[in-house]
Amino acid sequence: MAFGMALFHASVPCATPLRIGFLAVEPSLDEMGRHNRAAWQAATKLGQATLLLRQKDGAFADPAGHTLGANDFDVLWYHQGDAIEQNAMYHGPSLAEIRRFAAGGRGVLLSGGALALVTPLGLEGVIRPQRHELDKWRDPAGMIPVEKNHPAFHGLPNDKDIVWLSQGGCPAVADFYWGGPVEGMILAKTPSGPENPLVEYTLGKGRVIVFGWRWPDYGDLENPHRENLTLLTSNLLNYLANAQTWRPFVIRSEYPPVASPEEPGVSQQRWRALRMAIEDLMADFPERFPNGNVYLQRLRALNEQHNRLSLASDPAAYDFIEEQFEALKNEALLANPLLDFDRLLMIRRRADRLGLPMNFNSNPDIEPTGYDNTLVTLSPVRPSGELETVFRPEGDRFIGDVDLHYDADRLLLSIPDPNGRWTVAELHLDSGQLTPLPLIDEPDVHNFDACYLPDERIVFTSTAPFIGVPCVGGTSEVANLYLRERDGRIRRLTNDQDHNWCPTVLNNGRILYQRWEYADIAHAFMRLLFHANPDGSQQMEYYGSNSFWPTAMFYARPVPDHPTKVIAVVGGHHDLPRQGQLVLFDPARGRHEADGVVQRIPGFGKKIEPVILDGLAGGSWPLFLHPFPLSEKYFLVSCQPTKTSLWGVYLVDVFDNFVLLHEEPGRAMLEPLPLRKTHRQPVLPDLVQPDQKEAMAQLVDVYRDPGLRGVPRGTVKSLRLFSYEYTFHGFGGEPDRVGFDGPWDVRRILGTVPVEPDGSAFFRVPAYTPVAVQPLDSEGKALALMRSWFTAMPGEILSCVGCHESQNTTPPTQPRQIAMLREPSPIKPWYGPPRGFSFVREVQPVLDAYCIRCHKGQITFDLTARPAQQVPSAFQMRFTPSYMELRRFLNTPTLESDAHLLSPRDFHADTSKLIQILRDDHYGVRLSAEAWDRLITWIDLNAPAHGTWQEVVGHIPAKAALVAPGAERRRELHRRYTGIDEDPEAVYPAAVLSVDAPPCAEPSLIPIVFASESKARPIEQRRQQRSSSPEIMSVTLADGVTMELVRIPSGAFVMGSDEGYPNERPAHPVAIDNDFWM
Repeated sequence: MAFGMALFHASVPCATPLRIGFLAVEPSLDEMGRHNRAAWQAATKLGQATLLLRQKDGAFADPAGHTLGANDFDVLWYHQGDAIEQNAMYHGPSLAEIRRFAAGGRGVLLSGGALALVTPLGLEGVIRPQRHELDKWRDPAGMIPVEKNHPAFHGLPNDKDIVWLSQGGCPAVADFYWGGPVEGMILAKTPSGPENPLVEYTLGKGRVIVFGWRWPDYGDLENPHRENLTLLTSNLLNYLANAQTWRPFVIRSEYPPVASPEEPGVSQQRWRALRMAIEDLMADFPERFPNGNVYLQRLRALNEQHNRLSLASDPAAYDFIEEQFEALKNEALLANPLLDFDRLLMIRRRADRLGLPMNFNSNPDIEPTGYDNTLVTLSPVRPSGELETVFRPEGDRFIGDVDLHYDADRLLLSIPDPNGRWTVAELHLDSGQLTPLPLIDEPDVHNFDACYLPDERIVFTSTAPFIGVPCVGGTSEVANLYLRERDGRIRRLTNDQDHNWCPTVLNNGRILYQRWEYADIAHAFMRLLFHANPDGSQQMEYYGSNSFWPTAMFYARPVPDHPTKVIAVVGGHHDLPRQGQLVLFDPARGRHEADGVVQRIPGFGKKIEPVILDGLAGGSWPLFLHPFPLSEKYFLVSCQPTKTSLWGVYLVDVFDNFVLLHEEPGRAMLEPLPLRKTHRQPVLPDLVQPDQKEAMAQLVDVYRDPGLRGVPRGTVKSLRLFSYEYTFHGFGGEPDRVGFDGPWDVRRILGTVPVEPDGSAFFRVPAYTPVAVQPLDSEGKALALMRSWFTAMPGEILSCVGCHESQNTTPPTQPRQIAMLREPSPIKPWYGPPRGFSFVREVQPVLDAYCIRCHKGQITFDLTARPAQQVPSAFQMRFTPSYMELRRFLNTPTLESDAHLLSPRDFHADTSKLIQILRDDHYGVRLSAEAWDRLITWIDLNAPAHGTWQEVVGHIPAKAALVAPGAERRRELHRRYTGIDEDPEAVYPAAVLSVDAPPCAEPSLIPIVFASESKARPIEQRRQQRSSSPEIMSVTLADGVTMELVRIPSGAFVMGSDEGYPNERPAHPVAIDNDFWM
């Protein structure tokens, strides 16, 4: 079977040869790499190809030095196959030549790593392609055509819709693995991934096709699919060379009204959706939706008329059915009794300036002015309704984050003041008076994104914590939640590493918000929905813990009259700002990845797969913003249905109907809110005791639930408590690392608390402090790692059942736990007061006491105390040489560990080579209990090097100058709004360990013998006897994924060594009775 239609046959030679201009960044053919030369050789066989070498001035000339014009070629082709770096093609005159050729109405093919040119060419804005290099990769690479009738695929054979193209891949690889494309038409996908490597773009009057991933490997002469690759390349070049064959540029959308070429008229999906919505409204509102049967009768008659048409029918007949269908849909669905309000509030803003922060930023990261935005009402709430301006800000300032009061007479909104400082203001709708709220009135603090509470208090976000987002070098000022009391007093609620976004009130009176975090975990994916009491107590996950999907959940709102359901916009990280897919969640079904998904809209009857994708929204249509649920089935939402659509306000439902309420050319209609009174949620009593400095934590049974699954009872003896000191503004993250490969933040050691024999614990914790817990065995080694934190309010009693228990489980009835029968345990200090963990002050003293008699540079590596040095890397890391020497013997989770729950003991200290060496009698070294504890704690804390931020960036004057002011402001504002006074940069004396270490022993130069030749002979003899049996076996694990196993023959061998470590002695024979595969 083959793809394609008779419209175009690229493999048939034209009357005149195809004139291909093959671009090369190298100055000569001899200097081109093997893969680039192979692509050039392919070009010479596919047409009349001319090698165009880049000149010093950025222009192109043939090998004879002749400069050729655009009219000399039908198509340009640039292949980047040998190295992935951004070479001279990515900027300057060479890039301009490529852009000029395409914009003038010609075609360009970019293959291999050259796919990444979509960014400098301006073909993609937000989405960035992934670029990487392969080394001797051998794995079949197939292609699944999306636009199956595209001339690119004509004549290509397919195997169950897969076209096989290569079995490896050239070294330079680029694709859309991180997400996207957004601006291009996807021609083909990979069988099992999100790479989307074959994409067509428009550029001016011309077209550009990018052809990436592991497909275009022209240098693999053993490729069994080489003929397919050659035919596809020929098709692409001929297609690009002939503008008359260019297909309409259409980016596909799942928006139902978009007709598909395969199904003219009204799709079956749309007939089904409208019928189901009418039937649903009849069932839910038998009295208030009286014309349901009439609508159904009209729908059936129209459907019968539609079914009598055929592909040969006059297109006007289909157009008539389409018009009648849309009219009936609007009439029926706008009769929804849930639309029982006269006016709909909206933000009307310039379509080319949406004012949406990136998904790792907040309001202070966008421009304060230039939006031409107004607050308007639509009345009646119909497409025929009229707009009325309610408020227009002075100075063209941004207005947004609208929250309507319960009495519908006033609202809160975010607006920058004339100096660009973000504030929350209250707008009185009757008078139009705008009153800034007195919040944290400081010149270096922004306040925004607020919501009313049912008791008239206000929750808002503020940059007063003086925290910088680590992964952007502290340039984005982190906003946490604060509470404004009715009398104007303000108190901090959260103490989180990264932004808190979109606070709103759940139906039970608790606050729902999105919290971003990444304590040594995949930073692009960890945006969780959190909920807490309005006083900040009982902060806990609402959805998404230990999940890669959803990457982000912006603008979440509770479904009216439902105890748990919420609607949210699911988006990505390096992705379209705040935009994404509309997804309905019910945490009662589950809280992990897609377990709690009720439905994506549109997506009736389709299961959501929890993909791991940074750019989750890019290339996904329709796009949504600012949902407002009318019920668990019907929603108002801002929507851009297709790439070419306007941002309008729609009524959508779970059946996949879309009804446009209002759109305007050149404008985006955002933040729809019914202008009507709403009922108040329950007022929850405060649990906080502001005069206290501590809280208490209850743990029922540390062995329950998956965090310590399989760990025998009695193993856990205590809990280690530590905290985080987040980066300040202006630095941090990967360039300014606390440790070589983690952690993200300074680790602040607090101490330990006991665990009772029944697994229970009851202990005190400091209030307003991010606290992480590690269960320790009898040797003080962490059995599990908590890559997150909890924050308790003063006087609060926190309670958890087990280790990572689900909120959807109920604890079993059992006798009262031992720990609860006593007073809460105070934290046992860890060799001093709480402080930032510094390798120099906490671990180097161990090396000084036990190691440097031998390890001082003469024979083996040097562990003496020396000043920090620059570490060779692309970053500005500086660590002491002894830290770097010892660090390579550790097994730690790194900066970006798996988002899923780790298994117990995954990174137990015993998995580190350092501990194994010392445990195995390392030349008679006997560590004290404190020395062991210091090494183990260092490993368990992810091997930090620096204990203050001054130590991290002190060698960079511009950044060092930010530390003291940042620490002072953080301390001052934290004290003011919590009552807690702590110095985040406090430094305490280094530890002092005095010990009589053994004299330095000469290392053994005798090689460790694992098996002598004579003892190994039985296995070799057996191997020779079985020479006719296969020694290697390939096992298929999944489509296109195989694993090779090697036969291990039966026989005898010697295990251990008499010359090795004590635990390797004595050497002794071991027999293997049967062959096995490894």
